[in-house]
Amino acid sequence: MTTVVFRPKKIRRVAWACAIGLVAVFTVVGVLLGNTPTGVIFQVSDQVAMVVLGFLLAGGVLLLTRPRVTADASGVDVRNVVTSHHFEWKDVLSVSFPDGAAWARLELPDDEYISVMAVQAVDREYAVSSVRALRELHKAAQN
Repeated sequence: MTTVVFRPKKIRRVAWACAIGLVAVFTVVGVLLGNTPTGVIFQVSDQVAMVVLGFLLAGGVLLLTRPRVTADASGVDVRNVVTSHHFEWKDVLSVSFPDGAAWARLELPDDEYISVMAVQAVDREYAVSSVRALRELHKAAQN
């Protein structure tokens, strides 16, 4: 039984770079916060809070690296930024990538759909091959 796993590529690199940048900037600001000529007195706790804030913001940015889709002959698991869903292939009408859409989606009954944020348009050929692989698994499960 073949299992495929897809994760976005470009957004992961960008998110990691941004997260590292945020931590670096907030750490520098935190360190320099003690030496201000404004007359405001900053405590060590203020400096630590700036560094912690940088890590919290970086963690928020890294949530963008969370999307993943895992599929096999029985069904598909879609994990987006915050939510996760499992669908049997019999419950999926099709795998689509509408023109102009940022990511692929699973078409469900009653005009519903679920976004597959792991397959993003900015990944170009990787996104095309991912959608093709998902469509092949869906087609095989329908037969």
